[in-house]
Amino acid sequence: AELFTDFYLHDDGFGRILIYDLGLTAGQTGRLIQRLTEMETYRAMALLAFPAARRLGPQLTQLDSTLTQIVAAMAGPPGETADRQLLDRLITLAAEAEHRGAEHGYRFSAARAYYGLVAKRIQDLREERITGMQTIIEFMDRRLGPAMSTIDSIVHRHASLSQRIARAADLLRTRVDIALDEKNRDLLRSMDRRAALQLRLQETVEGLSVVAISYYLLGLLGYLAKGLKAIGLHLDTDLVGMIGLPVVAGLVMLGVRRVRNAIGHGKDEA
Repeated sequence: AELFTDFYLHDDGFGRILIYDLGLTAGQTGRLIQRLTEMETYRAMALLAFPAARRLGPQLTQLDSTLTQIVAAMAGPPGETADRQLLDRLITLAAEAEHRGAEHGYRFSAARAYYGLVAKRIQDLREERITGMQTIIEFMDRRLGPAMSTIDSIVHRHASLSQRIARAADLLRTRVDIALDEKNRDLLRSMDRRAALQLRLQETVEGLSVVAISYYLLGLLGYLAKGLKAIGLHLDTDLVGMIGLPVVAGLVMLGVRRVRNAIGHGKDEA
């Protein structure tokens, strides 16, 4: 059989395919018509993604320009507020890029699948060139091939943009984390200094407490010695105070340490 068509849609919305039957059987004719119908249907389905690809191209260009501005800003001096603002912009940009991909991704994948089916149906025709005429596969390569290349280019651009956004976000997130770690480290150092100062102050207070309690107890001991002397016991109150001083001071210091250790042990258990 010989096949002629211009793949042109006429005013009635239909194309024209002329077939010269040079001895086809009924089964061969049916298979030929089925393959031609499927080829034209799949070609039309594949081209449905082309307008979406053309619309998405300028949008990807705008997103790419925004990413370039953000990356350029990242090259500047770091700052907690500025970095967080840049990170928020990157997150918004990533969300928008993913939205664009999700909106058209299934259509682009379907176009590639339909294009493969078109090539398979043309291969099934096992066409041979008619002198002076263009073959169907040549027509598809000239007309449908560039459209598929445009779609593939848009898919590649979107994937590349998503990867670049992810890398920029990782870099910026790392810088934010490093700045946060440095801030936490400075805070821990400040807390350590405060703890050391508090410990020294506590030791000073404990020393003053030992002196005050010892002074109070020695005063009581002096009153006791005077009372015993008044009832007839021969005691030297100054000597009693001198002997009792180290004993009272040592007992008070030991008691204060035991109380401090008991409090520290209770905090550790909590």
